[in-house]
Amino acid sequence: MDQTRTTAGPRTSPAAAGPAHRTPARPGRTGRRVLAVVTAAALVAAALSGCSGAQEAPVVDTVGQVDFDNRLAVPPLDRGTLAPDGVREFDLVADEGTTEFRPGISTRTWGFDGSYLGPTLAATVGDRVRVRVDNQLATATTVHWHGMHLPAEMDGGPHQMIEPGRTWTPSWRVDQEPTTLWYHPHPHGETEEHVEMGLAGMFLLEPAEPDRSGLPHEYGVDDVPVVVQDKNFGPDGAISLDTRGFVGSLGDQVLVNGTHSPYLDVTTERVRLRLLNGSSARTYRFTFDDRRTFDLVGTDGGLLEAPHPTAQVQLSPGERAEIVVRLQPGERPVLRSEAPDLGMPAVLAEMNGGADRLDVLQLRAADRLAPSPRPARQLADIPRIDPGSASQRRRFDMDGLQINGRSMQMHTVDEVVEVDTVEIWEVRNQMQFAHSFHVHDVQFQVLDVDGQAPPPELAGWKDTIYTRPGVLYRIIMRFEDYTDPDTPYMYHCHFLAHEDAGMMGQFIVVEDASSAPDRLPESEHGGH
Repeated sequence: MDQTRTTAGPRTSPAAAGPAHRTPARPGRTGRRVLAVVTAAALVAAALSGCSGAQEAPVVDTVGQVDFDNRLAVPPLDRGTLAPDGVREFDLVADEGTTEFRPGISTRTWGFDGSYLGPTLAATVGDRVRVRVDNQLATATTVHWHGMHLPAEMDGGPHQMIEPGRTWTPSWRVDQEPTTLWYHPHPHGETEEHVEMGLAGMFLLEPAEPDRSGLPHEYGVDDVPVVVQDKNFGPDGAISLDTRGFVGSLGDQVLVNGTHSPYLDVTTERVRLRLLNGSSARTYRFTFDDRRTFDLVGTDGGLLEAPHPTAQVQLSPGERAEIVVRLQPGERPVLRSEAPDLGMPAVLAEMNGGADRLDVLQLRAADRLAPSPRPARQLADIPRIDPGSASQRRRFDMDGLQINGRSMQMHTVDEVVEVDTVEIWEVRNQMQFAHSFHVHDVQFQVLDVDGQAPPPELAGWKDTIYTRPGVLYRIIMRFEDYTDPDTPYMYHCHFLAHEDAGMMGQFIVVEDASSAPDRLPESEHGGH
């Protein structure tokens, strides 16, 4: 098995955007944010019961108010370098910096290899990869490879902390479908802060065989990453993490790839947008201002079997979607988020972004567009996992900030899974509030939603789903390749404030469940 190592690393200069002022992490902030989430839940409950103590947050509506005067920044594409042993190597440096999102206003940010966000990593299915992550922050962090199938010790969860000045070097073989993944921190109790500060990037898995999908594939030209995040900025330009509502921190400004008020120059008839909801709490319902139809061609874990024509796609935090948009010369359609369907009572929805409308990105088609082929009628073959092959069925009830009545404990094994087995997990959000469900290591298939066939956006491979209040989701997955009785994978709500507050559990994959431990070994990071 590939090994990981932690070594002391040389200190480097601050992020390239400019001088950074290093400040130690403030340990009190996490507790205050968790308290704010719990308080918000109490206020919402009071609002439902008619009490007057709740303060409804204002609805945000930026439609028609965005100038689209900044060219969209496209993160650099990093395909790594081939080492003598044939491994594709990447280097990431996490550091502080300053970023000017708006003219004349500097904001302290974190980033990988820059002041905010990180490069787009790209590897080919079948590659062996190795990533050196150098932490030059003043606080410990992690890097989780969201959606990746890999050994638990390489997963980058809360058990793989990287202390300041240290380097973590995970390695694994890419063995899954071509798709759009992403990477982000996962320190228990601090994930929301680290992601909000800017630590995130895409990880593209490319096909080993010739691509016959007919999809646009020239990075940064007709195949464009679109990392959508919302932000609150204080009067001094600082990123504010004040919690608003039960879901967590909701911003009144939108950034795309770290660009405020962005536009994208389009030079081809069709453009492929790889949408990532990189926000910590906001759910987006992406559509266009002219209600045009586009093709949904991929979700979290890979391409759909066939393009699905639609006029909207909704993404909760951590979800991805690939869409192909056709344009006419000179057009300037606007990608926006209309009020998302959260499945919550109206008063709760309004307090949690459910009535917000946001202009996101303007597409500017050139006067002459290079021709683009139509996507193929069949994009991928998705073998359906037979429910009859499932050896285990589990139930996950999401209520309050707990799963199955339990909060995250670093040394507790919540579930034990045997390798080379298929399982069906039944997930239900028992609240009237918003939650989601993400499983590490695997891509799963949605069998049904309250007994009905899943909609097209849930018909492909998924690793994260929005769980509507009161609705039962049955998901099926296969656990294979890797076992480790001492290192767990996570399952959790991907609203990051909820995850930080303990809405997370741990499972281990083993050869024989009958002899598996129910406790994990103590480690130096047990308190994180």
